[in-house]
Amino acid sequence: MKTLSKTYILDRLYQYILLVRLHRPIGIFVILWPTFWALWIAGQGYPDLKITIIFILGVILMRSAGCAINDYADYKIDPHVRRTRERPLATQRVSRNEAIMVFIILAVLAFILVLFLNTLTIMLSFVAVLFAASYPFVKRYTYWPQAYLGIAFSCAIPMAFAAQLNTIPNIAWWLFIANILWTISYDTIYAMVDREDDLTIGVKSTAILFGKYDIFIVAMLLISVLMLLFFIGETINFGFLFYLGLFIAALLAIYQQWLIKNRNPQQCFQAFLNSHWFGFAIFAGIAAQYYWG
Repeated sequence: MKTLSKTYILDRLYQYILLVRLHRPIGIFVILWPTFWALWIAGQGYPDLKITIIFILGVILMRSAGCAINDYADYKIDPHVRRTRERPLATQRVSRNEAIMVFIILAVLAFILVLFLNTLTIMLSFVAVLFAASYPFVKRYTYWPQAYLGIAFSCAIPMAFAAQLNTIPNIAWWLFIANILWTISYDTIYAMVDREDDLTIGVKSTAILFGKYDIFIVAMLLISVLMLLFFIGETINFGFLFYLGLFIAALLAIYQQWLIKNRNPQQCFQAFLNSHWFGFAIFAGIAAQYYWG
């Protein structure tokens, strides 16, 4: 009986890991790198270690919680999409009640972490949770769920400045806007993977909205992100190493454009997986500027 009980527990844990997609950390990275942009700029290259650890854990917990609530919302949709039909909730290996339980536990753990930060950051966390919890439902009502996701993913930026400085300077909001645009670009590429299935089942996305202009608009979004980051670099007097990071990010953006040029779903997915290196290149440029610039 003990063996059966242990097997059951291990199976549940394994299914929950699949549910929150810890085996696919790309979602963690695309949130973590912009959070690091903010933490390093707010801390002038030396962010508080406790705050940094809290944000790393918070990003992992909230991204995981977001996956759980997303699959809860999409339990009727995922079985009809090739990319998602094997997810635990879609195959009924995990129940909707379990998904909600996982979401609540992870969100509570993330909130406990925030309680170690200042009041301004705690207040901002309520807004972040609201966007994270409601995002999965907006794709039924608007062709702009990628913009809504961009806001949800970008909430960590003003929170990082608030935690570090107990205020939110203008530069934080420029970073916030840049990250929203970046999120729209890579999540549009992600939505291009599922476009045919989404059209069939009636799910909305920017990939559908942009239509034949999707590749051009993604390119314009990435150029806008790079221009905003260039402006931010000029505002805070960054030098060569930061702009080297931007240049590498631009090369990665060109590579991603090459991957999606034929709108092949597998190539689009590869471009999406590559997108987090864009964020890393920017972070590497910021860090290098503070340490060696």
